[in-house]
Amino acid sequence: MASSYLIPSFFGVDNQKGTLYGIVAILLWSTIVGLIRNISEYFGAVGGAALIYTTGTLFLIFILGMPKLSHFPKRYLFWGGLLFVTYEVCLSLALGFATDRIQAIELGMVNYLWPSFTLALAVILNKQRFSILLIIGLLCAFSGLVWVVSGDNPLTVDGLWENIQSNPLSYILAFSGAILWAFYSNLTRLMSGGNNGIVPFFLLTSLALWGQYLFSAPVEWIVTTKSITLLLITGAAIGLANAAWTIGMIRGNVTLLATLSYFTPVISTAFSSILLSTALSFSFWQGVMMVTGGSLICWLATRQKTTKRFKMAK
Repeated sequence: MASSYLIPSFFGVDNQKGTLYGIVAILLWSTIVGLIRNISEYFGAVGGAALIYTTGTLFLIFILGMPKLSHFPKRYLFWGGLLFVTYEVCLSLALGFATDRIQAIELGMVNYLWPSFTLALAVILNKQRFSILLIIGLLCAFSGLVWVVSGDNPLTVDGLWENIQSNPLSYILAFSGAILWAFYSNLTRLMSGGNNGIVPFFLLTSLALWGQYLFSAPVEWIVTTKSITLLLITGAAIGLANAAWTIGMIRGNVTLLATLSYFTPVISTAFSSILLSTALSFSFWQGVMMVTGGSLICWLATRQKTTKRFKMAK
């Protein structure tokens, strides 16, 4: 009964369709940075985030239904919920508080350090030794991030620090979010017992954001047909992405989907550039490719270890 509520019978999902759902989820997730930033410009950073996750929660409940919390391990509900909510709040507010659209895309790249962090943490939790390849991957991802954040300015410590100091809160939130998601991805797999708490976690995220909104400085909402339509699209995208990813992980080709997910920084940057009508420099794209490459190197390092253990077992 662990995850049976996750895939309603009307989906009729087989392995091929499950993989397709996973690919759709990756594409939808790649639009989130640009969409969240757009919504924050209409409804403010906190108010916009609260509206997005409220809308996303409604979509998830409609698609997946509300699970019985009694089926979930208590420590999964507590730690999984805490990590998920904190991550989503950090990411949405980091993008909302960005000084401009280019910085929002930069912050999206800071967030995309999570694949490298997730793999490095998985090695630690599994009590494996670090390999040179894993260290190289982490260094490549960090170097790419430094390259992105430095912008078109000469790459110096002073220039990098000056850029971060222009909006330290957003950079801290985005970096913290990458670490939090790495912990969420690893720990919830160990504690969930096969359950997926995405619906209650989304609900908790929206409640946390509304609580913060009550104590934040009021921001005038720009309510137009365009802003409401964009809000519905954003809520649907973030809700459907999570629902589709769940289906992909249960019924699809997990190895293929995991590999494709490491290209999310490139796809997300392309979508963000289009959605935010922002041209990005060649050096920015170089940094994006370095972050993506670092994630793939980390994945290759952990994949090699898994293959070796499998061969030894045989």
